[in-house]
Amino acid sequence: MHRRMIAPGALAAASVLLAIPASAASYSPGTPGIGDPYYPSYGNGGYDVSHYDLRLQYQPKTDELQGTATILAKTTQDLSRFDLDFLLDVSEVRVNGAKASFATSGEHELVVTPKTPLAKGTQITVVVRYSGVPSAKSAYGFTSWHRTPDGGVAANEPEAAWWWFPSNDHPTDKATYDVSVAVPDGTQALSNGTLQSTASKLGWTRYNWRQNKPQATYLATLALGRFDITTGTSDGGVPVINAYSKDLGDTDGAARASLERTGEIVDWLSGYFGPYPFSTAGGYVPNTTTGYALETQTRIYYSPKQFANGSNTSVVVHELAHQWYGDYVSLKGWKDIWINEGFARYAQWLWSEHEGEGTAQELADYVYASHPADDAFWTVKPGDPGPDEQFGDAVYNRGALAIQALRNEIGDDAFFAILKGWPKEHAYGNASVADFQEYAEQVSGKPLSALFDTWLFQPEKPAAPSVRALVKTGTAVAQPKSWKKIEATNEVHGH
Repeated sequence: MHRRMIAPGALAAASVLLAIPASAASYSPGTPGIGDPYYPSYGNGGYDVSHYDLRLQYQPKTDELQGTATILAKTTQDLSRFDLDFLLDVSEVRVNGAKASFATSGEHELVVTPKTPLAKGTQITVVVRYSGVPSAKSAYGFTSWHRTPDGGVAANEPEAAWWWFPSNDHPTDKATYDVSVAVPDGTQALSNGTLQSTASKLGWTRYNWRQNKPQATYLATLALGRFDITTGTSDGGVPVINAYSKDLGDTDGAARASLERTGEIVDWLSGYFGPYPFSTAGGYVPNTTTGYALETQTRIYYSPKQFANGSNTSVVVHELAHQWYGDYVSLKGWKDIWINEGFARYAQWLWSEHEGEGTAQELADYVYASHPADDAFWTVKPGDPGPDEQFGDAVYNRGALAIQALRNEIGDDAFFAILKGWPKEHAYGNASVADFQEYAEQVSGKPLSALFDTWLFQPEKPAAPSVRALVKTGTAVAQPKSWKKIEATNEVHGH
């Protein structure tokens, strides 16, 4: 939290301010938070980033990372100084070629004061030189950098960037990326998008990755270690790049049996959501002890634990669905998480139907019947769950119930038109739950405010007919065959 204090002598300072020309007085600091009520200190005000160029060197033996980040941005106000979200140790900052002063503030803020103030609408280039040991850094009592036996991984939601590059860390400021990483020969570096080139010199190999489509900062990933990398192309023409840590042990086979179906699943999802929106697809499984997966754009992060009980295509479906719902179209605020998680969960329900393991309606009936009216499950509002329940079971399952209720209300023709049209409507941008409701009403021609309010915003169990669930509270409903696989992904995004 950042508090503004009125210092002694403020009135005297104000009188001096009156003597400053209006043009100079108009410059003010960018806010140290972008204004998201769930995470008040995340992101920053005063500028909008268009591109990150990250040139890094990493030593896996010591977990030391050195980097130069070049950030291209445009000011959105007359700016006297601005913040970046970052944790590592900074040695130099330049703004438009001139050295800038800098200081740290709070848990994760780097405060930059340029040599001369920046007028609104100015294109700026910010260069930050830095180094440090990411695994030695924490903020708010946790870390998003996962040390592995042969390297390290940056992957977490809603924050991971602070541990490896300075950024404006909020989904509303999406940008393109070039990530160039030098590692000792024998170690590989993975990131988002397309591998442009590799080059080896004096015992080091440099990997150059490019993400040419807008990407939220939490969807940027970096994986450093020893991997077995597979490549291929889906029937629909999407290049697929998967990677598996060389020391996965007993989970290696199940991980491969899951991820190697990525191309098939991408093509299948394209039938529901429209053409795949990025240059490549795929994922990686590092040797981490975490329990979650994350839809890092084009290069999905999977924990080995996702495959502890065998192959798990359901989690692959979930994370790939996010490439449309969450990555292609990102949320406006973290309260809009339902658009990400509800639809990714519903994609699993559709996959269950595809695999003959239970229809979407049967899954909806089962979820509905499994939670009596006094269950706390119904007190969580998927349309605005609060930060503590942002990745709770209700956001996934009650969120998917809301989608089935919508389908039943408007019919399959309008419903599937919405599923495919929504990503195109907000392509590479951001949208809210309110935006989705408006779009659904536009396509279906029906007023839907009561339905959305009932299923997304009321802290109580809705009446069964809204989902055509021919069951009553407490009535036994057969568990669909796919349920345990789906349930295993309920907390895929927990810290």
